[in-house]
Amino acid sequence: MIKYTEYKYHLAALFSVAVWGATFVSTKVLIANSLTPAEIFLLRFAMAYICIWPLSGRRLWASGWRDELTLSVAGITGGSLYFLTENMALEYAPASNVSLIVCTAPVWTAVLLSLLYRGERMTRRQAVGSALAFAGMVLVVLNGRFVLRLSPRGDMLALSAALLWMVYSLVIKRIGGRYPAVFITRKVFFYGLLTILPVFVFQPFSITSEVLARPAVWGNLLFLGIVASMLCYVLWNAAMHRLGAVRTTNYIYFNPLVTIITAAACIGERITGRRVTDPLRHVAGGTGIGKKRCDPENRIAPLGIYRKALRLKCPEHFAYYFTSSNSTSSG
Repeated sequence: MIKYTEYKYHLAALFSVAVWGATFVSTKVLIANSLTPAEIFLLRFAMAYICIWPLSGRRLWASGWRDELTLSVAGITGGSLYFLTENMALEYAPASNVSLIVCTAPVWTAVLLSLLYRGERMTRRQAVGSALAFAGMVLVVLNGRFVLRLSPRGDMLALSAALLWMVYSLVIKRIGGRYPAVFITRKVFFYGLLTILPVFVFQPFSITSEVLARPAVWGNLLFLGIVASMLCYVLWNAAMHRLGAVRTTNYIYFNPLVTIITAAACIGERITGRRVTDPLRHVAGGTGIGKKRCDPENRIAPLGIYRKALRLKCPEHFAYYFTSSNSTSSG
C-alpha cells in the first residue's frame, strides 16, 4: 500500500519516466539533423549542468574520496556510458529491440539488490512480475511469433545499457541518503561530461551554428537538457532515495507505452488497439513491456519522416528521409 507521504515521490518517478519515454522522438529528430549520439549527450548534459549549478549550493566535493569515486561511477553508469551503449545499439538493432531490452533494467536491479540487501529482497509477487517481464521482453523481441530476428551486437549493447542502469541504481541507493538529490545530480552531470570527452578524440565535434539555429534542433535540445536531464534526474534520484531502487525502477516498465502515446501525439504515428492493449496488459501484470510496431508504408506527417527511415542504421540515410514541412501538406 502506498503511504500518503510517498505519493509525491511516486508521481516524481512516473513523471520522469513519461518524459524519458518522449525523448525517443526528440533524439530521432536530432539524429535526422545530423547530430551524433555523443554530440547530443554532450549538449544536453552541458545545458543541464549549467542550469543546475545555481540550485545545488556552493559545495564542490563530496565528504571523502570514496564518496567522490562513487559519484564518478554514477556519472559513468547513469550518464556517458549508458547513453553511448543505448544509442549505439540503435545502429545495429531495431528500436523495438533496444527499448524493450533496456526496459529489463528493473529485473536486474531487483535481482542484484535482493542479493545484496535484505531490506530490498523481492517478495513472491515481485519475483513473479519480474519473471513475466523478462518473458514478455523475450517474446516481443522475437516478434511474438518465435521468428528469430535478433541482432547480437545491438542486443548486447542494449543489454549492457540495462546493466549499467542497474549499477547506477545501486550506486544512488548507496549514496542517496548522504547528500541532497540536487548535489548528486550535479555530480552525475559533471562526471558524465568529463568521461564523454575522450569520444571526441576519435569523432570530432562537428555541429555548425547553422544546425544549432534550427528550431527543431535547439527546441529539442532545450527539452532534453532542462526537462529530461536536469529536472527528471533530480526527481528520479529523490524518488530512488525515498522509495528504494526496486520500487522506483519498476516505473521504467511504462516506458514503451509512453513512447507509443508520445509518438502518436507529437509525430502523428497511428495508434491501433493492439499497440495500446499489449503494453497495458503487461503493465497491469507488473511488467509494462510493450511492442512498437512500424508500418513502412505510412508517413509520419507533421515532421515529414518516413517510418522506414526509423529502421535505417545510418544517420545520413535517416536524414535523407527527413523532409521539410511543405512535403507533408498532402499527408
